[in-house]
Amino acid sequence: MSSAPNTAQVLVEALPYIQRFAGQTVVVKYGGNALSGTEHADPLDVFAQDIVMLRAVGIRPVVVHGGGPQINAMLDRLGVKSDFRDGRRVTDDATMQVVRMVLTGEVNPSIVSAITSCGGRAVGLSGADDGMISVVQRDPSLGFVGDVTGVRTAVLEQLLDDGCIPVIATIGVDAAGQTYNINADSVAAAVAGALGAAKLLYLTDIEGLRRDVNDATSLISKLSAAELRALLDDGTIAGGMIPKAESCLEAVELGVPAVHILDGRVAHVTIIELFTDAGIGTMVEKG
Repeated sequence: MSSAPNTAQVLVEALPYIQRFAGQTVVVKYGGNALSGTEHADPLDVFAQDIVMLRAVGIRPVVVHGGGPQINAMLDRLGVKSDFRDGRRVTDDATMQVVRMVLTGEVNPSIVSAITSCGGRAVGLSGADDGMISVVQRDPSLGFVGDVTGVRTAVLEQLLDDGCIPVIATIGVDAAGQTYNINADSVAAAVAGALGAAKLLYLTDIEGLRRDVNDATSLISKLSAAELRALLDDGTIAGGMIPKAESCLEAVELGVPAVHILDGRVAHVTIIELFTDAGIGTMVEKG
């Protein structure tokens, strides 16, 4: 019984945040690395609980997912070599087939199933479905790697209006019908901007951006878009974090008020960030 007052206090603390975001869209990018696990629970089940809770209190969540580790594992099993340049996977035809198979046949259904098991109405989608995410080739040397040029939101908005939770696999298509591998962070930014999202959350396997990648105490809790750009320009942010940082800037420029980088391995990190005073991770704002 002694925990009852604490539970009540948590609910009271959450109330103004629930009221603030009710009816608004929140895009959550669930990175494949976040699937590596929370400390005490199944990570996907915990994530699904959070997403279903958002929908239950009137928030309109959209899930955009990657699957880098799962793609790596499948490529290794098949003996297909994979290279990266500035955090982006070089994608030839064989690799593209594996990307499509893993994202749409493994990762997407598993997220949809987890949300459904928690009582949510999830609908799995691919960005290539009906040309929802249109792309152009980023660089011929990267192969079938695309940059987002547009997001058709009609299906997403209809699903949200119907109380459903869209779960989007990050595959795009060009004008000729060729499918492309797209950086999931970039897709999340484009989707958030196109839907006029109130927030964009990136769930990954780090606690946020650091001024020194090797020093956990150098976590940056909050910064402006201009400050983030400066960290990119001076090389503080490098390697695999470059696409994520660039996507934060893209989302802010597209009108998303706040973008958050959070450690998806922390149980219920989405709820902690949205509904408590404790805010964690790194938040990027325009000003």
